[in-house]
Amino acid sequence: WTYQKLIEPQHRKVWTDQKVARSKYSMSLFVWYFGTKQQYPDVPHHMILLGKRYRELLEDIFKRKVLAKDFSLYLHRPTATDPSLAPVGHDTFYVLSPVPNLDSGTNWQETAETYRQAIAEYLDQSVLPGLEKHVTTSFCTTPQDFQDRLLSVKGAAFGFEPLLLQSAWFRPHNRSEDVKGLYMVGAGTHPGAGIPGVLSSAKALMSVVPHPINVAKGYAQ
Repeated sequence: WTYQKLIEPQHRKVWTDQKVARSKYSMSLFVWYFGTKQQYPDVPHHMILLGKRYRELLEDIFKRKVLAKDFSLYLHRPTATDPSLAPVGHDTFYVLSPVPNLDSGTNWQETAETYRQAIAEYLDQSVLPGLEKHVTTSFCTTPQDFQDRLLSVKGAAFGFEPLLLQSAWFRPHNRSEDVKGLYMVGAGTHPGAGIPGVLSSAKALMSVVPHPINVAKGYAQ
């Protein structure tokens, strides 16, 4: 995003428009965050709910890039470990569904609520009985949000797809190869996405930004 939107093409010899266009982008995510006025003590902190399809669902997401009617889910209940994250007698959750990035052409403004309802119905019938009547707060993050709010190209939740030649050193460097004095950190840079990757990116950045301590140690340029 930074190279495409903020740096004119004539200043980019490594991250050219052609290279960016050839890059492959990861899947996206639909994430529903919600709180309930009822607790579900039998639900652990982490739970994976696999649908009846596996290979076919992956092909829908990665190859066909279509939004399937079924899903496999990751359910997160942090109040299982830390009850202070919700009012007494309440629970807090998020549920994550892998979906195609915006290459699917899905209109998430029209689709989000229907998709959320389908997930809610599935959870109601499986591990969270009576869910909808107990929800007290709720909001969703869609692939469109990843693009518009988090500035992720095509709404890809993990930036570049983690192929061999798009991973680690091959991702955009923390110190720009094209623009002197430009430093970058985050999911779209080295070493990769996810919270561990982003924190590692921030740690790496500390060693290359020209801070007096780093200059004295010979780290920064």
